[in-house]
Amino acid sequence: MENVETFKTLSNEYRLKILTLLKEPKKYFYNETKVDEVETGVCVGEIQKLLNLTQSTTSHYLSMLEKDNLLIATRIGKWTYYRRNEEMISDFKNFILEEL
Repeated sequence: MENVETFKTLSNEYRLKILTLLKEPKKYFYNETKVDEVETGVCVGEIQKLLNLTQSTTSHYLSMLEKDNLLIATRIGKWTYYRRNEEMISDFKNFILEEL
């Protein structure tokens, strides 16, 4: 059932785009902080700006991706940073290749 939920989460173009953008954070995001966007992730505000969505919508989408273990959140001070959970994404890709 876990994979069914993952398919549902990925059925939204913005959530899929978030995963695509976070695949190469140095390419798509301007790092205004001293945080390593590959190791720690990208700040919610940077993702929001790039997608041109409201902060609440962006946060909701990020929470859904985190709930399905597609993203890992790291809290530093008052900011939350997100990065891809490559292990889970790899497992999901393998499921698709083997089962479909």
